Amino acid sequence: MSETPVLDACCGSRMFWFDRADPRAIFGDIRAERHSLPDKSSAGGARELIIAPAAVMDFRALPFPDDTFHLVIFDPPHLIRNGKTGWLAKKYGKLGADWRDDIRAGFAECFRVLKPHGTLIFKWNEHEVRVSELLALTDQKPLIGNRCGKTAKSHWIVFMKPEATR
Repeated sequence: MSETPVLDACCGSRMFWFDRADPRAIFGDIRAERHSLPDKSSAGGARELIIAPAAVMDFRALPFPDDTFHLVIFDPPHLIRNGKTGWLAKKYGKLGADWRDDIRAGFAECFRVLKPHGTLIFKWNEHEVRVSELLALTDQKPLIGNRCGKTAKSHWIVFMKPEATR
């Protein structure tokens, strides 16, 4: 069993972490890759994107026992129409045709590995799919949430796993 209290199940390039090597977290992702992305504001006109999870894993089938983590972060890919070679897809990943089943399975797995009364932080960008469509894919009820600015489409939503039922 893991002694690490936090799981980031779709860490990507760890963009929102203050410490991208925080020892309290297991950083997992289905991808391990590097890309050079065009960026006029960077020296040389490109920026390196590094997706280097500590453990390659699929959020639909997490390799941990039930009730393992105090905190789970679930920031799955949010693009369904963007091409695989586009920089957005490289940066954020891309969902497949069965994305509803994938997200439903991801929610179930994240709650499965979360301890009772543990916290799930869900991040979603409404670029292509509305938050309401995502929340319909889990029977868990969110506690609080935040949209990042008036015109921004990113949402942070916090859930708490109920007490275990016997």
